[in-house]
Amino acid sequence: MIVREVRAKTILSKSKVFPYVINPYVGCQHSCSYCYARFMKRFTGHREPWGQFVDVKINAPDLLRTEINRKKPGKVWVSGVCDPYQPLEARYKLTRQCLEILAQHNWPAAVQTKSLLVLRDMDILKRGRKFEVGFSIATADDTVRKIFEPLAPSIDKRINALGELHKAGIRTFIMIAPILPGAEDLPKMLAGKIDYAIIDRMNYHYADRVYRKYGLEDKMTDEFFNQMGKKLSSAFAKLGISC
Repeated sequence: MIVREVRAKTILSKSKVFPYVINPYVGCQHSCSYCYARFMKRFTGHREPWGQFVDVKINAPDLLRTEINRKKPGKVWVSGVCDPYQPLEARYKLTRQCLEILAQHNWPAAVQTKSLLVLRDMDILKRGRKFEVGFSIATADDTVRKIFEPLAPSIDKRINALGELHKAGIRTFIMIAPILPGAEDLPKMLAGKIDYAIIDRMNYHYADRVYRKYGLEDKMTDEFFNQMGKKLSSAFAKLGISC
């Protein structure tokens, strides 16, 4: 893993998902094979394989303290092209510091992660105004998870973490993106642990080679995603979970 400490020029950026996004890191140690954020290499100049480099924006909190006073309040996505709680966060605590600043200014935030490290910051998450936490979980089958996300925490550990956050009174959600084989079993495992669900199909650009490697080509169809989308939406609706 090549780790570089860098100084960013800005940290509170516009987003197409929420009004703003904060990415304290460039690159991600989880190295998920389907990750759409791999496109970042086109702009950052990295030649290393995705998952083998991380740039640490060591001045992210300082930038946020300045920028938050210049911009109109809005919901912040933490994060869009990296996992804000990837292993390096345990040392640098950039996400924690940024969330503290957002909480101090009463800005809403949606944290999205695969990491159990988010539990470390429950004190801030409970204190923040309209803070919510979502876990990205693409399948209920940990064998499938190991194919696409070998460096990410197990499915059971992520679901248990959602339960802890939900029990603590923090609004929680699941992001099923992409929809992988085995996703149909997720709704029953999440009852009482989430407030809502988001589902999305596969971005073929990076994942199709993995599908072919493991003989999963029959899942690479519009029919598969349409059927799975309907099945998941129906299952969540029966549990009273909006999707």
